[in-house]
Amino acid sequence: MKANQLVNTVLSAQMPRRQFLRNSVLMAVPMMAAGSAFAGVRMADGLAASTLAYVPPKRTRGSTVINVRDKGAVGNGIHDDTAAFQAAINALPSSGGTVYVPAGTYLIDPVKKVQLRSYMLLQMDPAAKLQAKTNSATRAYILYAYKRTQVEIAGGQLIGDRDTHTYVSGSTSEWNHGIQILGCTHVTVRDLWVGKCAGDGICTGSNTSDLVIANVVSTQNRRQGLSLTQCTNVKVYDSEFSYTKGTSPECGIDIEPDNDWVASNIWIENCRLNNNAKYGINIFLRVSKVTLNKCTIESNGSCGVVNVGGSEVTLQNSRIQNNSATGVLFSGGSTMKMTSNTSYNNYCRLGNKDRVDFTLTGWAKKIERDVLIKSAATGVTIGTNRYL
Repeated sequence: MKANQLVNTVLSAQMPRRQFLRNSVLMAVPMMAAGSAFAGVRMADGLAASTLAYVPPKRTRGSTVINVRDKGAVGNGIHDDTAAFQAAINALPSSGGTVYVPAGTYLIDPVKKVQLRSYMLLQMDPAAKLQAKTNSATRAYILYAYKRTQVEIAGGQLIGDRDTHTYVSGSTSEWNHGIQILGCTHVTVRDLWVGKCAGDGICTGSNTSDLVIANVVSTQNRRQGLSLTQCTNVKVYDSEFSYTKGTSPECGIDIEPDNDWVASNIWIENCRLNNNAKYGINIFLRVSKVTLNKCTIESNGSCGVVNVGGSEVTLQNSRIQNNSATGVLFSGGSTMKMTSNTSYNNYCRLGNKDRVDFTLTGWAKKIERDVLIKSAATGVTIGTNRYL
């Protein structure tokens, strides 16, 4: 079968996104040691039951298709396939095209990293695994895009080296990511599993704009499931960010611009943020126009949602439950609107608290486990929400 026929077959055979969300973690279980924390991961019923109607935008690229096997990739999990991946990418014409990755386990050196180019799709078979080679670097990435445009990453699994990484004294190695996107425009990341990274599953910054993340499971990373630093016009749909633990901040999603940078216009819908060591989502300073819609934020080791200084933040139609500390915390001059949400059993570290179901418009002391407004917070609007 020719390369372009092969990739078209894979594209047409891609499983429905609902099924992907149900099965994506199960595909990865054989990679994990028995008894690991990962063994308990499962996709949220709320996600599986929802209609995943969002269709990510198709990016612009040429029609050329190159198979990484034709450039020397072996895919046996032993041979270093980094150079072969780069050769396939570099062989695309100026109009771009598709680099296809068949099923197999491909050892990638994240210190060298696979550097993506503009106008390309990296299309991985659902059974393709990119395994990070064990290293001791403080900064390393499996996939890397810097000042690129019209890029798409789809399918397969990215597996970090968190369990075998050599952690140098004095360094947290927190910048070892599955995917690093810097200064790019018009990028889509979809239909993939990324986990076990020594840093983040996915990280973006340096004024990235028009980034779409859809149908992604980012789990059991050390620092964050997803970091959004300097960026604008970001959409995150139908994804899970879970089981982050190892080095601070340990959140599912962290929206936290560095230095004097800003992050704005971020929409997060139908996502699950669960079982992270600290917060489900952290919104921290110089952040504006963030909406969380139809999300499930549960079983995190501290608060579900924290907004410190973020403005025009909206939390709506979501479920916030079973978080160890407060469900939603406002602090530091934050402005936020909460409406049409459901809260249950937050601040559960104090023990479960049964109560008669009720709806409430505004705030009252009886919901302080669910919503806490620090004195520095301003412009907080609490609409009608349900409390179980």
